[in-house]
Amino acid sequence: MLKSKIHRATLTEVNLDYEGSITIDRRLMEAADLLPGEQVHVLNINNGERLITYVIEGPPDSGVVALNGAAARLGAKGDPVIILSYWVVDDGSSKGITPRIVHVDKQNRILSATP
Repeated sequence: MLKSKIHRATLTEVNLDYEGSITIDRRLMEAADLLPGEQVHVLNINNGERLITYVIEGPPDSGVVALNGAAARLGAKGDPVIILSYWVVDDGSSKGITPRIVHVDKQNRILSATP
């Protein structure tokens, strides 16, 4: 089930010479209930690329959303992306789940977060 989503974040960096991952501003991580090392799916709106990687915590209030390592080849600075996290739940628990959705502006500042 979908656990959380950061909707239309903007890539601020692509770092090819870095260990693979995605660096995300700590405040965005907190708003989306993401942990360092948590697996996420990243969907690039500009080119349709989809990748699976893990989260590295970035400085709070920096707005950083950076593709690192091999993933850096799948995006460009300025590309809008959707970052998704999932969790495994049994069928009985799935009906009461509401994913956390975080909307951001082009500088990756939080506009809204639900619930």
